[in-house]
Amino acid sequence: MVNGFLRVAAAVPKVTPADCSANVEGIISLAKELDAKGARLIVFPELCVTGYTCGDLFHQQKLLDDAQDSLERLLSASSGIDAILVVGMPLRIGSGLYNCAVAIHDYQVLGVVPKCYIPNYNEFYEKRWFHSGSHLDTTVDFLPGTLNSKAPVSPNLIIKARWDVGDDRLSKWFHDEVKIGIEICEDLWSPTPRSTQLALQGADVIVNLSASNDLIGKYHYLTDLIRQQSGRLLSGYVYAGAGWGESSTDLVFDGKAIIAECGSIIGRNERWTRTPQYVIRDLDLETIRRDRLHLGTFTDAAQAYHPEPETVTVTCALHYHNHNDLLRAVVPHPFVPSDKGHRDERCSEIINIQVAGLARRLDATGCRNLVVGISGGLDSTLALLVAVEAFDSLGLNRKGIIGVTMPGFGTTKRTKSNATLLMESLGITIREIPIGEAVNIHFRDIGHDPEVKDVTYENSQARERTQILMDLANQEGGMVLGTGDLSELALGWATYNGDHMSMYGVNASVPKTLVRYLVRWFADNTANPEERATLLDIIDTPVSPELLPADDHGDIAQKTEDLVGPYELHDFFLYYTLRYGYTPARVLFLAEQAFCPNVSNQEGCCVPSGLPQDQELKPCFNQETIIKWLKIFYRRFFNQQFKRSCLPDGPKVGSVCLSPRGDWRMPSDASARAWLAEIENLK
Repeated sequence: MVNGFLRVAAAVPKVTPADCSANVEGIISLAKELDAKGARLIVFPELCVTGYTCGDLFHQQKLLDDAQDSLERLLSASSGIDAILVVGMPLRIGSGLYNCAVAIHDYQVLGVVPKCYIPNYNEFYEKRWFHSGSHLDTTVDFLPGTLNSKAPVSPNLIIKARWDVGDDRLSKWFHDEVKIGIEICEDLWSPTPRSTQLALQGADVIVNLSASNDLIGKYHYLTDLIRQQSGRLLSGYVYAGAGWGESSTDLVFDGKAIIAECGSIIGRNERWTRTPQYVIRDLDLETIRRDRLHLGTFTDAAQAYHPEPETVTVTCALHYHNHNDLLRAVVPHPFVPSDKGHRDERCSEIINIQVAGLARRLDATGCRNLVVGISGGLDSTLALLVAVEAFDSLGLNRKGIIGVTMPGFGTTKRTKSNATLLMESLGITIREIPIGEAVNIHFRDIGHDPEVKDVTYENSQARERTQILMDLANQEGGMVLGTGDLSELALGWATYNGDHMSMYGVNASVPKTLVRYLVRWFADNTANPEERATLLDIIDTPVSPELLPADDHGDIAQKTEDLVGPYELHDFFLYYTLRYGYTPARVLFLAEQAFCPNVSNQEGCCVPSGLPQDQELKPCFNQETIIKWLKIFYRRFFNQQFKRSCLPDGPKVGSVCLSPRGDWRMPSDASARAWLAEIENLK
């Protein structure tokens, strides 16, 4: 494990019913292969030592003896494997036979978990052979006469794996331990899954040994069940199901291997193969623990839960192995789904949230006029499109939307033209109010030399525009619609009491990397060819406040990302800083995985994992570049909190929000020193 990740695997070996020796050799082979890949927890299917479909052979002493002998072979092989192995087999305990999961590590049986819920309906009739182990609380001696050969048997078993780092200097990178709980197949499907109780008892990761056969629609239902259970428990979930080799007398097994984490499926195998299969991924333990810390209902539920009997805990030590690769997707644009269908669905939902929020505000205030500053850029375009949808939903005349273009010293022909064309295509009221003369008068009033292109020069224009919008709103009996987005608020890239202020801000929780796709969604869904053409050109226009004069060719000279940094990096930093509370070191580690996971032959470019299919290839960011902008992100994020402390109202659309009334409460005087110092130490 490195940087709080635990490498786990769900393995599906080929089995032959009743051939324990061959089955265990297959288990050992897969275990060695996965151990070499760095897996530290490997889960195998239910009853994989004997095969699940042995039927009445489970009551044959020969099969049970062979299973015991094969377990000893597996124990012997485990001495050369660093991973914890969890295998399924029948065990006779007292006078009963139980369907069990056996956890093995380094020639030791750590513990045994019996299946609690025994299916006996439809195609299942397990009660014919097995008893429920819900009452068991005992020990089994697997190697009589051998020191420390006894292992606990309990459905409340939790394995506590500690990390042998071997270097105190590295200890801060590692969790002291990971807690693993085990359930078997039907235990998940029950009204009170064992995994729920195990998680409330502290298990970070749940493993499930299964032999669920395949039926029409069952795979999708099961996948949703696993995903939701991992989300409900804020845990990792590793599922291994029986596959090729099981008897096809009445049932067929597809060999499901699924890994989930906190409500997301992060890995699954290809089913229906005739060869051994597995899926291997890195579970993010820091995410699991941060979510449990942050979402208080989990702790409340854990405190209210009093198990009977108490948890049985066993411990083992796992060696640290450093891996250069990270076996999980780290998408460079966490706010933007990579799949177009999912992305379109997300855009539609966000727009509906924005429209509903604005429509409710208009309805509550009885306001029938709305004033919007239109620059020809992405943010004001999105705000205007949302305003039009809100007016249409309320049955209001679009002429009540007053779009104001206010050309200034940096306005280019392209943006001014796009602003006008967009307003015309939408059929709203258009006002053009140049600000140059008013700003020059203001410069004379305050004694500022207009040749000095400093912050006063820029902010005076932004505040003049806001004054015009506010006064027009008073004049029309309306209100000003804000256009600023989440990324600008995070960086403080707004003029205080200028574009920072409005009467309602529909874009306040929409990150910059997502704004472009929202506008694209409107372009793809409009029947107006003029509107579509204008929107596509706005999407292609560089992001700029246009507060400095254009270049000699009349093009935008002041490009925001040249000054404040790439928004795709800043949105990445923002997501992992706010959503998960990660340290700068971990944000940097993930950013390197997302933006430069490999070295290609394209002059320093690479294809980041999870890149949207319709997005062009971009240069990768090396560590030096990422660190440069990460420092700027933290510095600006802390220094600019005062602007966020007095934000106008606006709808929350996603898991990351900076509203001072909702998700983010931070003192304006907080220091970024510790965060910046950590970055310096990483160089």
